[in-house]
Amino acid sequence: MRIYSQFISPRLMNLFMSVKEIAPYRAEVLQHARGKVLEVGFGSGLNLPYYPAHIPEIYTVDVNEGMQSLALKNIARSSIQVNYHTLSAEKLPFPGSSFDTVISTWTLCSIAEVGKALAEIYRVLKPDGQFLFAEHGLSPEPRVQKWQHRLTPLQKIIADGCHLNRNIEALLLNAGFKINTLRKEYAGSPKVAAYFYIGIASR
Repeated sequence: MRIYSQFISPRLMNLFMSVKEIAPYRAEVLQHARGKVLEVGFGSGLNLPYYPAHIPEIYTVDVNEGMQSLALKNIARSSIQVNYHTLSAEKLPFPGSSFDTVISTWTLCSIAEVGKALAEIYRVLKPDGQFLFAEHGLSPEPRVQKWQHRLTPLQKIIADGCHLNRNIEALLLNAGFKINTLRKEYAGSPKVAAYFYIGIASR
């Protein structure tokens, strides 16, 4: 499993997350980035081309060491200075109230202790900071939910811990966030993996 997680899964995830259907969601979320920025779940750096021109530097974390070789290629192509950290979002090495913006795109699905990670994101956000997110998760349709619950154990193996059935809105509210804007919709197919939560939250 370690070989799969470090060498195979990163390349599969990079391929799946590079599809053109996702690009507009990246652009929509990242246009709101401001100030000092932390990206949680940096992956291979697919968000870099979508950052506004006024963002010269970002901090990033990603738990998967296998992503680094892919990320370094995208970092080399970008004008943004990237302070790259290979570590878990459940324990961020930053002081409280450090960031104006924290960003998560298709990441909360795969963090093992997602409640701890959200608590850390809440902690490092400034009081007037913003949490920008685009995530997939639990559908409102019972039929789709049924299959999401059934397939999640397999999905976790194939996609390095990814859950199909997390209720992103509920997770944010339980972590104490205020949700300022939220749009929920299907973005393509299959429905079990394509119900998106896109929005902005704050402390």
